Amino acid sequence: MTATAPRSAVTRTPARTALRDRVLKFAELVTTPLLPVDYLDLFDPLRSGAALRGRIEAVQPETRDAATIVIRPGRDWLPHVPGQYVRIGIDVDGVRQWRAYSITSILDRADGCFTITVKAIPDGKVSNYLVRRARPGTIIQLDQATGEFCLPEQAPAKALFVTAGSGITPVMGILRNSAEQLTDTVLVHSSPTADDVVFGDELRRLAAEGRIRLIEQHTDTAGMLDARSIAELVPDLHERATWACGPVGMLEALEEHWAEAGLADRLYTERFRPRILVTGEGGTVTFTKNGTTIEADGATPILDAAEDAGVLMPSGCRMGICFGCVLPMREGAVRDLRNGEITTAAPGDGVLIQTCISAAAGACDIDH
Repeated sequence: MTATAPRSAVTRTPARTALRDRVLKFAELVTTPLLPVDYLDLFDPLRSGAALRGRIEAVQPETRDAATIVIRPGRDWLPHVPGQYVRIGIDVDGVRQWRAYSITSILDRADGCFTITVKAIPDGKVSNYLVRRARPGTIIQLDQATGEFCLPEQAPAKALFVTAGSGITPVMGILRNSAEQLTDTVLVHSSPTADDVVFGDELRRLAAEGRIRLIEQHTDTAGMLDARSIAELVPDLHERATWACGPVGMLEALEEHWAEAGLADRLYTERFRPRILVTGEGGTVTFTKNGTTIEADGATPILDAAEDAGVLMPSGCRMGICFGCVLPMREGAVRDLRNGEITTAAPGDGVLIQTCISAAAGACDIDH
């Protein structure tokens, strides 16, 4: 026999549902163009289910032009693999900028945070901001960690790391988490002076404890590091699996040397380069209501390109509110800079796109 719910319960549930729907619709009307859920981000920006963000907890100086940034990630952050990097989005002078930095912290920190270590470069808008101006409490945007500059599951019997400048950062992430696995490790590091070596004290302590063999090349007195000098400093380098990170010129020289020796498959490199996926050709972007047409490349978010051209764009990003930049695309194509996916609209369509992460992938018309 099937039980029947009391009549009062049957009639009360639809009524409550209807009331809830009316309240939600009213809330949507009074908060348009944002949704009520957007305002939750103001009070709990790191909440589960929100766009992935982080909060800067501390800025710790390392050298005269480098600092470690301690970041508390949102609840949807996934564990990283030592050697990987993370793309962060931060507002500098009112403009959202994205950069990639290697994760330098140990896994499973007790405080739940992770760290990146940033070296300020001349005219570097984001690096100088992070090293010299960023303050605890700043909310930043995050992507999940990625990258393949990592140790294999079976650590090599002999390892060589070759780094220059801030190229030490992914290697530091590896050493801090895998020093026990690496039983025979040589690190050759290049910097202008001894004081400019990021993590200098920690690296020298590891060397003093016999956990690594550290070779420092100070370019102000000893000149630039090249493949020939590395071969002289590390006579058994051909027996070692090698990871190298630094300026393009140094890496190209190493790749050529290893290829000539028939050891190209034992060299893993990480270059300094933007991490934004650049696969679109760009195109003209027309704002139909504004009457403005701009030329945008395939690597710049439409939001940034429009603002640079003087177009006033809707955006809640600077307040930590996502989806305030969403606009209808009436025709054309854009590419998601996070994953390369193409979104298209036929003439007359009103496909909603996030202008902060979408780049032109051809001509497109946006209803704004």
